[in-house]
Amino acid sequence: MNNVYKLHVRLIKTGLQNDPVSLRRLLLSFAAAAPASLPHARSVFARVPFPDTFAYNTLIRAHAHSSPSHSVSLFSAMRRDGVSPDNFTFPFVLKACARLHIGHDAHALIIKLGLGSDIYVQNGLISLYGSLGSVAGAFDVFDEMPERDLVSWSSMISCFANNNFGYEALGLFQDMQLVGNLKPDEVTMLSVISAVSSLGALELSKWVDAYISRTGLKRTVSLGTALIDMYSRCGSVDDSIKIFNAIPVKNVLTWTVLINGLAVHGRSEEALKVFHEMKNAGLKPDHITFNGVLVACSHGGLVDDGWRAFESIKSDYGMEPTVEHYGCIVDLLGRAGLLNKAFEFVDTMPIKPNAVIWRTLLGACVKHNDLKLSEKAKVKIHELDPNHDGDYVLLSNVYGQVGRWDEKANVRNSMREKKVGKKPGYSSLNEGDMVHEFVSGDDFHPKSNEIKRFLISIIDDLRLDGYTLFTCNALHDVEDEEKEQSLSFHSEKLAVAFALLRFKDRRTIRVIKNLRICYDCHCFMKHVSNKFDREIVVRDRNRFHHFSKGSCSCKDYW
Repeated sequence: MNNVYKLHVRLIKTGLQNDPVSLRRLLLSFAAAAPASLPHARSVFARVPFPDTFAYNTLIRAHAHSSPSHSVSLFSAMRRDGVSPDNFTFPFVLKACARLHIGHDAHALIIKLGLGSDIYVQNGLISLYGSLGSVAGAFDVFDEMPERDLVSWSSMISCFANNNFGYEALGLFQDMQLVGNLKPDEVTMLSVISAVSSLGALELSKWVDAYISRTGLKRTVSLGTALIDMYSRCGSVDDSIKIFNAIPVKNVLTWTVLINGLAVHGRSEEALKVFHEMKNAGLKPDHITFNGVLVACSHGGLVDDGWRAFESIKSDYGMEPTVEHYGCIVDLLGRAGLLNKAFEFVDTMPIKPNAVIWRTLLGACVKHNDLKLSEKAKVKIHELDPNHDGDYVLLSNVYGQVGRWDEKANVRNSMREKKVGKKPGYSSLNEGDMVHEFVSGDDFHPKSNEIKRFLISIIDDLRLDGYTLFTCNALHDVEDEEKEQSLSFHSEKLAVAFALLRFKDRRTIRVIKNLRICYDCHCFMKHVSNKFDREIVVRDRNRFHHFSKGSCSCKDYW
């Protein structure tokens, strides 16, 4: 930065501050020193009497990453001043628009200006469409490109991965090597890892890991951190630990990702141990690190450790706790059954509690059958977010658990009157490059009749071992047989029954569920793991449950 200021002073002293060649040099120096130099760069640029395309491009490029709104503003000023954008302008304008999730009309302007065939502009359009969620728009640009470079392929793979088209991302990655004859770089592999992580497919995780080793791609901090996260999200935090131990350089995010992984897999004490090792290594935890630490304490019932971590955010590191940190403490207290303390904590928060915090309290009240506090929490939620289906379901459940059937029916009727739909539960499991999906109570799967018959036989066998369907959350005026049938066909049960039918080897059954696993299904999984001597891993909305020999990794604290 000092060199940039010295250059500017020298130009002023020599009277060259308006010389076009000298200004170009100065603006390029500002761009190289971004983002610290950007305010001064804008001040200097404002005094340029007639900025040309190069001047605008330099400033737009300098702001595109760290201050995208200024890039867009500069582009608007460029258009107002009648300065013509060129093929060097749009890649950075599009990058800025992608970061801001704006720019739906950019493509039309590019075509109008005759710049639509430039490969760098096309690459920018793919990224822009991806950020806007328009996978079809991105693929249209990609498909029509006469030539594609590595950025083209990587951008399209990233678009697929970021918009939950995991298998399409992996298919394109294979096409890139076969058709494009290109060797992927770190950026490409980060998108591939993201795709595998979203799919939760452990076999694919191991394939990606082996591919990186086989091709000799350097395991940078970013790549190593992504692999740690990938293995965790695919159900094998032990592999995350192996990657963590193998990479030589680790930053705060690397440590944080491992802490988070251990936390959601129910290995709370190990997560705290890693946290202390991180501090001993001289690294300062950030807000995201503390999120992981507090989640670990919450999932493990480590109330005192959680309080100490929360208080250290401000006392030891001088940071203000975020609303997410407060939410973690509410969850910590609620899971532990300290409901009154949780309510007192929320009432004394220095920031206004949002619907998520009140929803966390409601969930805790339902778990501990506290009807009075459940109703209080529901009133608060209704003021902030009146149409969330989960809140009605939770309140309905607590009424059922205490036998208040009329109130339970009223909640359900209120949902119908307000047209609040209950999100259907669905589960999936991977088999090679196939995904088998199951919807609760539906005949979605082509083998649904066979699966249901087998599932009923499993439940009949489990009854002999002490398993009982937990039916208290069903409506009171529904016959017992109907209640049991409704519970029997929850999507994760269908997925496990299918896996037992399909896979005759000893492989671990891995199921991904869109909602939180219910109490009855949790009991079912424990019994099945013992009866069939199979390991079952369920990734639900909040965490992983590892079932083995009749027990769960959560120790029934969830």
